[in-house]
Amino acid sequence: MKLSFALASLASAALAVDTFQATPYLTSSNSQFGSGIEGAGVDRAGNIYAVNFNANSAAAGKVSPSQSLLYQGTGSALFNGIRFRVDGSGNEEAYIADATGHRVLRLTNRNASGSFQNSAVLCQDPGILQPNDIAIAHSTGRIFMSGMNYQATDVIGNGDLWTCDSTGKATKLGVFYRTNGIEVSPDEKTLYLSESANKDWAVISNVIYAFDLDAKTGAISNKRVFADFGKLDNTASTDIDGMRTDTQGNLYVTRNGNGKVTKLSPSGKLLAYINVPGIMSVGNLEFGGKSGTDLYIGGKCEKDAKKGCVSVYKGKAAGRAFNDLQHHSKGPAAPTASA
Repeated sequence: MKLSFALASLASAALAVDTFQATPYLTSSNSQFGSGIEGAGVDRAGNIYAVNFNANSAAAGKVSPSQSLLYQGTGSALFNGIRFRVDGSGNEEAYIADATGHRVLRLTNRNASGSFQNSAVLCQDPGILQPNDIAIAHSTGRIFMSGMNYQATDVIGNGDLWTCDSTGKATKLGVFYRTNGIEVSPDEKTLYLSESANKDWAVISNVIYAFDLDAKTGAISNKRVFADFGKLDNTASTDIDGMRTDTQGNLYVTRNGNGKVTKLSPSGKLLAYINVPGIMSVGNLEFGGKSGTDLYIGGKCEKDAKKGCVSVYKGKAAGRAFNDLQHHSKGPAAPTASA
């Protein structure tokens, strides 16, 4: 009995991690985003953006430091992931995933107010399931796309992984159960991809895979389990959504259903939880602000399910995307609105 108690105590201690609290930023009373708020992205000025601006599935807008339109699409577009990049001439452009169009749009010609005037299809293929979330290797401009076909019981092929190079060539890299969160490590040598699975509508598995990555060719190899939440903290039934890395290589993962963000070390060790008040379905996240260390976390509001809310956690390390935009930037920063 004493030995069993000691072992149980050790197990409990091993699971003990730091827990932090995010602070509400956009609430149901002041948010201009709908419940489909998703795909958070950051520009080189540290401004944060998301989709579902004005509850329009074909609109993306600025979250911080003030709310405004980034880009208005047309037709039946369903926008999701957003990423920014600085081109060879120092001009900032954006990429946005359109799930219903099975494509990624390239946004250019940014005006003084910060919105984009022009768009063109960067890559498109009817075989792409959505795409949903997107990640980018800034050194090459190569984009990686996840997507899913949500079913009662999952089979391999209900999720996929694609890459798109800077010329617009789309290449399928693999099929999985449902895929969603996707991210690149700071050294661009590792690609992270989440996979979830249902059985009779019950979620039974949530894992993150790591792959060795060639950022130039898009080739991946050495698939391995980076984190299995069933074993890590007994939350296999809580879906993974967005993922972002910081400059130290830590991976931040939103858990859509338990109101938390999980922080993992570069080796997959559970480091901390970040509670997200006021949000019932934590969807996506991105680092921004002047120093790139503020983690903005978005999702459906608890008080008004028709609205999208955002909370902020003050971190210490800058986000990878923000840091890469500073490193590759050759021109003036995009305009920053006053708070």
